[in-house]
Amino acid sequence: MMKQVVTFGEIMMRLSPPLHYRIPQASSLEITYGGGDANVGAALVHLGMPAAHVGCFPDNAVGHAAAQAFQSHGVDMSHCVFRGERLGLYFLEVGASLRASRIVYDRYNSAFANLQPEWFNWDEILKNAQWLHWTGITPAISASAAQATREAIQAARRLGIMVSADVNYRRNLWQYGQKAQDVMPELVAGCDMVVCTEGDAADLFGIKADEGAENSFVSMSEKLIAQFPQIKQVIATRRKTQSASHERIKGMAYVEGAYHQTQYFDINPVVDRIGGGDSFISGYIYGQLHYPTVEEALTFATAASALKHTIHGDVNLVTAAEVEHIMAGNTTGRLLR
Repeated sequence: MMKQVVTFGEIMMRLSPPLHYRIPQASSLEITYGGGDANVGAALVHLGMPAAHVGCFPDNAVGHAAAQAFQSHGVDMSHCVFRGERLGLYFLEVGASLRASRIVYDRYNSAFANLQPEWFNWDEILKNAQWLHWTGITPAISASAAQATREAIQAARRLGIMVSADVNYRRNLWQYGQKAQDVMPELVAGCDMVVCTEGDAADLFGIKADEGAENSFVSMSEKLIAQFPQIKQVIATRRKTQSASHERIKGMAYVEGAYHQTQYFDINPVVDRIGGGDSFISGYIYGQLHYPTVEEALTFATAASALKHTIHGDVNLVTAAEVEHIMAGNTTGRLLR
C-alpha cells in the first residue's frame, strides 16, 4: 500500500451568500468546510493518493459534520480528536469583476485553539506516513497548537518522513502573546520543502532579496536555504490579478541551485479562488512522487491550482488525468463526451 500524506490543522465552516450577493443582501448562507492543511489532503485523495488529516473538533453535530465532510472525500480522519465547544467559522463574500472578495473570520476560542498537544501520539499517527504537511496558520492559532506542530515535525524527523510547510504569514492571527518571528523559524528549520514568497520571507525571517537582483525569488530562496539548511526546495506561485473574476498564475521553484518556472495559466472567469494555493501544494506533492523532473511536478501543481479556480468550495475536486489534460495544453474548455 502507498503510504499516506498526513496534514495537521484547523477545519472551519465556511458561510457564503449565494449568487455573488454581499453579506447585507443575504437571506441565506451556503455551508462548506475547509482548512488550508486539510484541503491539501482532500485534493491528494482526488488525485489518487491516500491522505490523513489530524485536527480537533467540538464533540457536537457541527464538529462531526465538518469531519464527515472530509471523510466523504476519502480522507482518513481516524486520528482526529473531538473535544471543546465550537467550530471556527469564516464568512466569504465572493467578489466579481472589480469588486474584491472579502473574508470575515469568527474562530476565537475554537476547539482547535484549545487542543492539548498530549492528545496526539505522533509516532503512532505517522507510522504509515511518507509526508507531513502543515501551514503557518496552525501555530498562529494558539500556543498549544504551535507546540503540537513542533512535536509533529520532531516525530517526522525521527521517522525520516518528508516535511513541507506553507509558511502563510497571517499577522492578524498571532494574538496569544508570541510573535510569528519567534515561533516560525524553529518550525521551518525542520522542513524539507516550503512554500514561501519574498514578502513572507521578509516578514517572518528578515530575509530580503538582494536589491537589484535579476530574480528576487531566487535571491530570497538562496538566503532562506542558507539560513535553514534542511530546506531543499522552495516553491511559490506568482499571480497577475486582472480582476476578481480573472487571474493569471505561474509556478516557481528553486531546487538544488536551479530555478524553474511555468508558463502563465489564464483563468477567466474565476469561480472560486479559495484553496488555490492548497491545490498548488497538493499538486506539487503529487508531482514530486509521480514525475521524474521538477519541471513536470511544477507544471502539474500549477495546472491543478488553475483548475481549482474553476471549482466551487475549498477542495480541488479534480483527478490526475484532468490535470494532465490541462498540462497537455487543452485549455479551451471544449465539451468532453
